[in-house]
Amino acid sequence: MSWDVLVMDLPPGIKSIDEIPKGWSPSPLGKRADIIAKISALYPEADFGDPSWGTLRLTEVSIEFSLGDDEEIDHFATHVRGGDPAPHVVAHILGELGMRAVCGGSESGLFEYDPVSGSKAFDSWRGYASHVSSRINDGS
Repeated sequence: MSWDVLVMDLPPGIKSIDEIPKGWSPSPLGKRADIIAKISALYPEADFGDPSWGTLRLTEVSIEFSLGDDEEIDHFATHVRGGDPAPHVVAHILGELGMRAVCGGSESGLFEYDPVSGSKAFDSWRGYASHVSSRINDGS
């Protein structure tokens, strides 16, 4: 089970997905090769042997990047697993790429991160994942 964060062009200044204007048409994020190069520069241990599906494995964090088959990318998904550092790594990547993301579990629907308190959406997902795992393992 992963915490999924969808990276896409969002209107500047919005504080909630509810503020996205009707008919908004996101711009492309850029060329897949350029995005891979930027992520790889941040995290040389990232593996993009398959450019459509990259992986990043760090201590306590695993992120899969679903980049698709197109050379020009209009969005991509991250599938995040791990402990406390996970939202920090996602925030670092987004910040360095100059991109924003939507995220289920966030009150605003946007990926939100605070260096002190982390991500409430991630904490909520971790609680849910733990609950599901314990139910499966207990046979309940």
